[in-house]
Amino acid sequence: MKLYADTPARLIRQVAGDLLLVAWVAAWVWVGLTVHDVVLRLAVPGEQLDEAGTSLAGWLTEASTGVDDLPIVDDAVAAPFLGASSAAGQVAAAGRAQVEAVETMALWLAVAVVLVPVLLALVVHLPLRLRFVRQATAMARALRQSTDPSLFALRALAHQPLRAIQKVSPEPVAAWRAGDQDVIERLAALELEGSGLRPGRTRRS
Repeated sequence: MKLYADTPARLIRQVAGDLLLVAWVAAWVWVGLTVHDVVLRLAVPGEQLDEAGTSLAGWLTEASTGVDDLPIVDDAVAAPFLGASSAAGQVAAAGRAQVEAVETMALWLAVAVVLVPVLLALVVHLPLRLRFVRQATAMARALRQSTDPSLFALRALAHQPLRAIQKVSPEPVAAWRAGDQDVIERLAALELEGSGLRPGRTRRS
């Protein structure tokens, strides 16, 4: 598999593009983590509510137990403490629910912040890179199997811009049919360079 071009200019563009993509992804991951941390700060009141409610509930439960153990005090005296302890437990539960809601929101907001720009970049960048890899790999395989430039010259006639072809020859099709080796090799070089490969290997000895 051929991931990068042989020609320096295209190689530089491909490497720079890949590095920019990595930097783009890393930057948005950092932004997502920052957003996650900022949103999590909204959970602080809930955490404090949970802590205070839990502490109060425990204290009231201990108080009700202590009052209930007194020999001269009616058991009904402990009931208000138990009721207050239950209410404090509900306050603590509400604080925990708030914390869980904020954590869920922070997670999904961070995912959305990262996912949207990263997917957009991948949609733009990856198809171009994959198309190059497929084409360059097939061309490199053909180069390894044969040094005859006629196939690449034919591809140049089909794929390369007309202006570039006419710079090689005013009658490129006729020259290709006639087997003009100079024109064929120049057309093959044009096609290979357009695919990011070095054309030198196509020349006959």
